[in-house]
Amino acid sequence: MEKRRSYVSYILLAVFTLAGALYLLRPLLVSNRNEATSAGTESSASSTAPAAPASGIVKEGEVVFLKGGKQFRKIDVEIAENDTERQKGLMFRPYLSDSVGMLFVFEEATPQSFWMRNTMISLDIIYVDQNKKIVSIQKKAKPYSEESLPSFGNAQYVVEVNGGYCDKYGIQVGDEIAF
Repeated sequence: MEKRRSYVSYILLAVFTLAGALYLLRPLLVSNRNEATSAGTESSASSTAPAAPASGIVKEGEVVFLKGGKQFRKIDVEIAENDTERQKGLMFRPYLSDSVGMLFVFEEATPQSFWMRNTMISLDIIYVDQNKKIVSIQKKAKPYSEESLPSFGNAQYVVEVNGGYCDKYGIQVGDEIAF
């Protein structure tokens, strides 16, 4: 009888562990299901639909990259403007297209430092000062790393894009952004 009770305890523990894991993975599973649904109806969507739903980014604005005052790249961005949004960032997102990113907005320009905890994809992290000038770039940040990636100067804005994006499109320290 005691042995039977032990097996039941293990089975219940396994069931509760699986239920907990599914609960934690629910946002990712629902996101993937929505991507599959939107992919099937993409041709009937209007051109004013939110940008890049497959990447999980909800367009809240645009960031324009400027070189010598002239626009040379533009991306759609989701904006992280409060502590909760900034802490989550691009965590748990399995894909990011080159046409999208995330803009982090801070109240003032101070030294910033990001990490890649729970971030599934490599990112370029672009630190921007209060005058919207790029002060530093952390390129190809390693997924899931808890290594601190500092701004090496004061930054009021941070733009995250796909790892390798800055090299691919020639974005450099000294360039500017507009949004």
